[in-house]
Amino acid sequence: MKNIILAIVALLFLGQTAYAADADCEAKATEKKLAGAAKNSFLKKCEKDAKIAAAKASCDTKAAEKNLKGAAKNSFTKKCVADTSK
Repeated sequence: MKNIILAIVALLFLGQTAYAADADCEAKATEKKLAGAAKNSFLKKCEKDAKIAAAKASCDTKAAEKNLKGAAKNSFTKKCVADTSK
């Protein structure tokens, strides 16, 4: 039951983060005065980076709940982010 609740919270968090990332990336592109292909490329990379950052934050939380430290935490987080980003 705890895992289901954590999964739901993580999905809600990622959804809200994705929306915030879209708006933030749009603002950054506007600030840089990007247009056309340059803007599209920038937005794609920005949104991908934001998605990975959100996944890492979620995975770090999961690692902390499991009391993982050092190499075990790094390994868990790396695999978790890779699985989440697919």
